[in-house]
Amino acid sequence: MTPPLTLGTRGSPLALAQAQMVKSALSNAHGLSDDDITIVPVRTTGDAVQDRPLAEIGGKALWTKELDRALGAGDIDFTVHSMKDVETVRPAEIILAANLPRADMRDRLIGAHSIADLPEGARIGTSSPRRAAQIVSLRPDLVVESLRGNVATRLAAVENGAIDATLLAAAGLDRLGHSDIGAAIPVEAMLPAAQQGAIGVETRAADAELRAMIAAINDSATFQCIEAERALLLAVGGDCHSPVAALAQIDDDVMTIRAQILRHDGSETVEAEASGAIDDRLRTAEKLGSDLLERASPALRALFAR
Repeated sequence: MTPPLTLGTRGSPLALAQAQMVKSALSNAHGLSDDDITIVPVRTTGDAVQDRPLAEIGGKALWTKELDRALGAGDIDFTVHSMKDVETVRPAEIILAANLPRADMRDRLIGAHSIADLPEGARIGTSSPRRAAQIVSLRPDLVVESLRGNVATRLAAVENGAIDATLLAAAGLDRLGHSDIGAAIPVEAMLPAAQQGAIGVETRAADAELRAMIAAINDSATFQCIEAERALLLAVGGDCHSPVAALAQIDDDVMTIRAQILRHDGSETVEAEASGAIDDRLRTAEKLGSDLLERASPALRALFAR
């Protein structure tokens, strides 16, 4: 497929910034001009409905279904996603063609210098089951309040006192030019969401020429880690209601996967890790998922094994 090409994306400031990153990477890789790729914002249900947690109205598919529909109809040629917002099982006719190099995968705390510095009973705004469970596991005195919206909306909620603090992905803040905002939380204290910090590019599986073109910007290490983290999610059987964290990292041709499942109130957490050859990453992830479920209580296991 030759230019001009259309790149579909959500219309939030962060999504548009990430689409521009993909456009620039492809343009640099193939010597394209600015007019060769047009960014096309697509309004998703997840963007339109801001007054309820995603888990109540359909989960992660609310970020992708309109883009999937536009891709299937030929209205756009390929799409860009924050990978942590992409559901584990995708339509067979759509394929992940590339991941850009992964950015900072940590969460940042907005409103205090550290979790320990939060005052007793502080109100923490988040709609993430993972973040909510992790924060009350670390600090049972904290009060979690539902908070949705784009980065600017959530920052404003802290600024105007609607909440005392919130948690945001470091990568998203950096991509919006807010690298000086918030205190990064070490992954040892708060394991991130699976796929956090990674940008994915999807296209139609049948478009071999475009797939090959996009593959030129793929970062293989990120792609392999994302595959492993998605396999872990599939193995534990969680959904958008299930508090789960996962992080795969590669060192000297060995992949180590850390994962954690939690009860919503933070009263029980099960964490484990497993290492293996990169080529065995899917098997390692599946075994780790099984191990987490085996070690969980029946109440915790019920949130995942479906």
